[in-house]
Amino acid sequence: MTVDRSLIQAPRILLTSFATWQAHQRRNSSDELLAELAQLPEAATLNFFRQLPVNLPVARELTIAKINQIQPDWLVCCGMAASRTQLTVEAQAIVGEQVLKPDLDLERLTSGLPFTVVSQDAGRFVCNSLYHAMLNYLNGNSARCKVLFIHVPILTPMNREQMLQDFRQVIERLQSQRF
Repeated sequence: MTVDRSLIQAPRILLTSFATWQAHQRRNSSDELLAELAQLPEAATLNFFRQLPVNLPVARELTIAKINQIQPDWLVCCGMAASRTQLTVEAQAIVGEQVLKPDLDLERLTSGLPFTVVSQDAGRFVCNSLYHAMLNYLNGNSARCKVLFIHVPILTPMNREQMLQDFRQVIERLQSQRF
């Protein structure tokens, strides 16, 4: 028996980004990357929730409300990491003594992506806190939705296309479940 692939619905993906948090910042690279992705044809199948405030209680509540509204299969939270030079897929979030990890093979997800690495340090700011909160929330309330956090370096004319290509590959792999 053959399966008509047109009848299989692609997984729903919700992508989030943050707004800027310092007066001198003109943009947040996570939001820039999502804005560029939103212009591409494949973006029609994605859900964007951009420019979350850099405030954990507010970002957490807004994201949970959006999850409940959209019911995604994947939540991909994105944040800016100005000191990094590659996309970094975060392997864990730590708050106090509690370490939470996504139930994903991150090495396989990022395999062959030249500008993407797996990181063990999601930071100590709102990115780590939101990731931890979403892992905690989804583990307790919605086993169907999985969460991933990706840090985006400052985008420049020299790296912009590379970051976008690797990011697109991650999203494509999530959609096709090929990892």
